[in-house]
Parts: sequence; structure tokens; C-alpha cells
Amino acid sequence: MNGRVRAVLEDERAGGLLLILGALVAVVWANSPWREAYTELSETVVGPASVHLDLSLATWAADGVLAVFFFVVGLEITHEVRGGSLRDPRRAAMPALAALGGMLMPAVFYTVVVLESGSDGLRGWAVPTATDIAFAVAVLVVFGRGLPGSVRTFLLTLAVVDDLLAITVIAIFYTDDLALPWFGAALVPLAVFAWLVRRRPASAGAHRALIAGAIVLAVVTWTLVHASGVHATVAGVLLGAAVPALPRRGEDEAVGQRVNRVVNPLSSGLALPVFAFFAAGVTVVGTGGLGQVFSHPVAVGVILGLVGGKPIGVLLTVTVLERFTPLRLAEDQAPRDLFGVAVLAGIGFTVSLLVCELAFPPGELREAAKVAVLGASVVSATLGAVALQVQKRRIGMDPAEPAAIG
Repeated sequence: MNGRVRAVLEDERAGGLLLILGALVAVVWANSPWREAYTELSETVVGPASVHLDLSLATWAADGVLAVFFFVVGLEITHEVRGGSLRDPRRAAMPALAALGGMLMPAVFYTVVVLESGSDGLRGWAVPTATDIAFAVAVLVVFGRGLPGSVRTFLLTLAVVDDLLAITVIAIFYTDDLALPWFGAALVPLAVFAWLVRRRPASAGAHRALIAGAIVLAVVTWTLVHASGVHATVAGVLLGAAVPALPRRGEDEAVGQRVNRVVNPLSSGLALPVFAFFAAGVTVVGTGGLGQVFSHPVAVGVILGLVGGKPIGVLLTVTVLERFTPLRLAEDQAPRDLFGVAVLAGIGFTVSLLVCELAFPPGELREAAKVAVLGASVVSATLGAVALQVQKRRIGMDPAEPAAIG
């Protein structure tokens, strides 16, 4: 990859913009006079039927392409646990528990709305529980310049734990037909992959062979996990977690950091925009309009969960922990300083759209949930950006001051 292109894609703001662009193109196309072409493209089947991989392009985007993003998530989780913000349990406990509160409260909001309405959309309870780490951090980088670095650390830790919890929810609650023999078989190439990425090649040729072997093993692992019935993106997390996160003796940089530098631009520049393009294309033309879609109980539950439940869950958890336990925020933080971050946690987008696909079959419920995720994410991003600007004014910060975040 060209060095200049790589530098752009490694910028968190660029990744967020490409994500939005992919979703925007999908929404416009899906509601244009050529919307049937978008549907035909999404439903185009490719892949070998002999190994049950004859999947539509939309399914490839959700199960295959998105696994690259979850591989990066696995790398980041392992790095944070081994040498980052999750290494010290005392420092990690507050944002980790805030992430848990920020998942439980939206689920409660959604469940109450759906039960009160008598709708049959209860299976989508997990849709408003996830935070989009790429989108949320991109907004923080743009609008939170100059705020203490501890604000970014809190959001990153919260989002990483949120991703870990979301993956667990997907694996447990959205796996309908589990074939344990296939999942057990996937552990074999996974173990060989973990062994291989820890080898030290003696030459450039051996290094290329190692990379080729690791890629083949990763594909085999993904294929077997897909066959097991567990959502295939879980394979990405497992593979990422298998890569060493700390430098070994004689190394200046961990293998995980080197791999992340290569794969992360592919994730932000290709995987996430492609997934957004196929997942966000909801047609509302001819369905009664946005008003009818947004008034659907599933949509109301998702919006209330992301825009209201997320920040309430995060801030309430932090406040309770500060008051009734020995856990404390960083020295330069108070619960009110996290309002903007808590609002940004309501940006669901990537994982929320994925859960929409898993929770509902094609039709009214899925469309209502997806439209609500898109709308709520835009609202949360906007409100979060405003809250960050207000916070900077409150502490008397010069907007032109050099960034502590970014």
C-alpha cells in the first residue's frame, strides 16, 4: 500500500468519514429510482457451494469482510489487556464497568418499549447496546482536541470492553444452530496460527512464507467457525487475540503492533466502508416514509436505547461507583467531564447494524431497526460533538490550543 494512502487511512478521522460515506451512498442508492439494482447487487451470490460458502455479497460483507475489522478489535483488546489501559485492574475497572452499565441500560430501555407496545421485536434487544469504536473515536479526535488524554483513554477502554461484551452477546445469543465439532476443529488451525505468528523467521524468504502460512490458517479458521454456526466475525477476534501483544526479547516492537499497522488501514479504508455500504441500504421510499418507520416500536426502542440509555448507563454507573466504592476516575476527571464521552457511546453503527442483521429476517423489523441505528448514531455524534465543545469552554480552553487528544 502506498505510504501516503496508508497515512491517510491510519488517521481516525479519515476512517470515520469513509464509514459515513459508505453508509450514505447505500442509503441514497437504496432510495433512488435505481434501488432495485442495489438490491440485486446485495443479493448476488458468489462463492463455492461445495463448502457451503455460496453467499450473497451482503452476507460476505457481514461475515467475511467485517471479520477484518474484528481481527483489529482482537489485536486492540489483547494489547490493552497485556500492556495498555486494561493491564491495571484498578484503572480499568471504572471504564469497564461503565461499559457494562452502558450496555444494560439501553437493553432495558428497548425491552420496556417493545413489551409495552406488544411488538414482536424483542429479539433485537442487543441492537442498541453496542458502541462503534471507530466512529466514536473519530468524533472525539475532531471535536475533543485539547481535552485531557485521560478522556480519550476512558473512551477507548470503554469501547474496547464494549466490543468484547458485544462479541460475547453475538456468540451466545445470536448463534441459533451450533455445531460444536466444527468449532472444535477451528481451534486446531487457530492454535497453529498462534504458534506460527510467534516464530522468528531467519530470512526474508522465511518471513514471506510465514505470512502466507498465517493467512491460509486464518482463512481456514474463519471457514470452520462459519461452518460451526457461530458468527464468523468471532473468528477475527480469536485470531487477533492470538497475536503477541508485547515485544519479545530483542524486539523493539511487538508482532501485534506490526500486524496492526498493516491491517488497520485495510479495516478502516475497506472493510468498514464495504460493510456499511451493504448494511445501511434501507429502502424507505414507498413504505410510508420516515415518519412511519421511526414510529415503529423497534425504532423507538433503538433510538431511546442509544441516545438516552447509553449515556445514562455510563454516567449512572460512574457516579454510583465513585460514591459507594473505592474506585475512582483519573485525577483530572469528574463524572460530569465524561458527559460528552458518554453521549458518544450512543454511536452504535457498525456492530449495531450487524446485530440488526442477526436479530431480524429481511423485512419491516430489520428496516426499522437499521433506520433507527443510523438516525440515533447521527444524533449521538452531533450531541457528543456539541457536549465536547461546551466542555472545552467550561474549562476555559482556547480552541487553538495544541491537542492532547488525537
